[in-house]
Amino acid sequence: MFENRIDLSELQNAVQNIQAEVAKVIVGQEKMIELLLAALLADGHVLIEGIPGVAKTLTAKLIAKTVSVQFARIQFTPDLMPSDVLGTSVFNTKTADFEYKKGPIFANLVLIDEINRAPAKTQAALFEVMEERQITMDGTTYPMSPPFIVLATQNPIEQEGTYRLPEAQLDRFIFKIEVNYPSLEEEIKIIESAQARKGKPDNVPIEAILTAQSLEAYRQKIREIHVEPSLIKYIAQLVSQTRNHPALYLGASPRASLAILNSSKALAAMRGRDFVSPEDIKEVVFPVLRHRVLLTPEKEMEGIEVDTVIKQIIQTVEVPR
Repeated sequence: MFENRIDLSELQNAVQNIQAEVAKVIVGQEKMIELLLAALLADGHVLIEGIPGVAKTLTAKLIAKTVSVQFARIQFTPDLMPSDVLGTSVFNTKTADFEYKKGPIFANLVLIDEINRAPAKTQAALFEVMEERQITMDGTTYPMSPPFIVLATQNPIEQEGTYRLPEAQLDRFIFKIEVNYPSLEEEIKIIESAQARKGKPDNVPIEAILTAQSLEAYRQKIREIHVEPSLIKYIAQLVSQTRNHPALYLGASPRASLAILNSSKALAAMRGRDFVSPEDIKEVVFPVLRHRVLLTPEKEMEGIEVDTVIKQIIQTVEVPR
């Protein structure tokens, strides 16, 4: 047993309460929920990828409901324009001047559904707001009210009417979470739940656990989580290996190193520790790196997966003791 130098009991309780609220509706998907909460505490955007019907959008909406802040949902489509997201200047006949009408992106938690369905110009409109938490329109800068988090979903299967996300935009997501099929036992529970409702809508009340103020207080505690110098070197070595690996055409940037650092601190705090362990780092390396590196064309043709290469990198870098 050890005694924490930072009191994390309140943070832990909040995380457990959020997990309990989401579990009222979602069966399984514990790993996705844990990573979404880690990203929320680490102040990072999340890209959720999975086939239709595995509760990507529903889980993101439920997580948003547990935080008492302004929520907005934007459905991305091929005809969506940047002004549909950011807003536009409208002429006011009373003042004989242009007024800026803010778009739906001006919220605290923004769910972008099917993000890869919008064209490149609409994707580019998100670059500034995702990185700098501000929007510049007609020479005026409009800062976003904290917290500001983008939760985006995409379907990896369909190619018709979709656009590949630019690397610069992918790099702005702290995690890419891959959502898989539920297990047989979980699917049985899903079917039993639907049968018990007898066609009635699942209107389970979700309680708000966090406020903007409490979320910021928890984030401040996470910034104080201790990280050994050897673990900082370990993170740098892992990321550096992606730039020299023969199977990778593009390695990760220093932004990936910071993402591993911040998310591993959040994960440690969620588990009641005021220090980061190598296991925390190994756990977040996959969702942090998988969308930031590119396979060489030869490896893609061989059917090698990015996660396989990341696993090889973890095995080659010595873990600090």
